[in-house]
Amino acid sequence: MSANTQENAADLDGFISLDISEEFKHAVQVSHLAFHVAKEMDLEEEFCSELSVAGILHDIGKLRLVDHIYGDGAQDPFVIEELKYMRMHSTLAYEELLGKGYPDNVLKSILYHHENYDGSGYPANLRGDRIPLGARILRICDVYSALRSDRPYRKAMDMDTAMRLMIDEVRYFDMKVFLAFQRVVHKCEWRDFKG
Repeated sequence: MSANTQENAADLDGFISLDISEEFKHAVQVSHLAFHVAKEMDLEEEFCSELSVAGILHDIGKLRLVDHIYGDGAQDPFVIEELKYMRMHSTLAYEELLGKGYPDNVLKSILYHHENYDGSGYPANLRGDRIPLGARILRICDVYSALRSDRPYRKAMDMDTAMRLMIDEVRYFDMKVFLAFQRVVHKCEWRDFKG
């Protein structure tokens, strides 16, 4: 077994010790929600499908961080050093998927899904329309899924609380995308959506 294969196996072993079902559930929720938001915006079918793929893969970079974030030497997730490493996950995902046949839209949506519309996000501090549309859609769907899910440090929020918090922080989001997102989540099938 090559050193690289051993390293990848070690990463996978550390990841499996997590509650993988929660990680997968989050990815599926982001994928499903992003697809419907893109449809609500009347975007092309191919774009919607690619965004669905990006939603499934958006956090795959965390696989390369599991030993540091979740392993034996893991610290409190709010320690500054931990946050620095966690912020690498979108770049690591992009690097991992580059050259594996994924469309540019999928790759850029994943790379920039933590950029904020006001320019305060990462990894490149992009602002406004410089952030690819797919990334702007994923950003909102990722935040909503996270707020509606149980986390080690807090319980899941109900829909109204999550929406109020997102409205309070609306400067982070593209307003056109956010309005489409609101229309989607207020439809009957999304009323009981919970992580």
